[in-house]
Amino acid sequence: MEKTATLNLRVNPITKQKAETVLKQLGIPMSVAMEMYLNQIAMVGGIPFSVTLPKVPESINADLMSDYELEMKLRQGVLDAENGNYTDAEKAFQLKRSQR
Repeated sequence: MEKTATLNLRVNPITKQKAETVLKQLGIPMSVAMEMYLNQIAMVGGIPFSVTLPKVPESINADLMSDYELEMKLRQGVLDAENGNYTDAEKAFQLKRSQR
């Protein structure tokens, strides 16, 4: 089939680089990988992998808490912050990345 359609998209440059690294190892150009993905969508009638929300532990899932329980968690969070009992977000993300 003749290729005449153009697809332009913006993506996170880090994600793109990581994908290109994997695709290079597989010997697959990005354009071929994207066409494979689009073909799979057409063949299965949807996204060709599970798209779900991450599972949240019940102990911190606000959807499962009563108003009182949620208020108590929030109050505890404020107290922790006021007492310096917290981890800087950047440090927490660095720690998470180093554990991978």
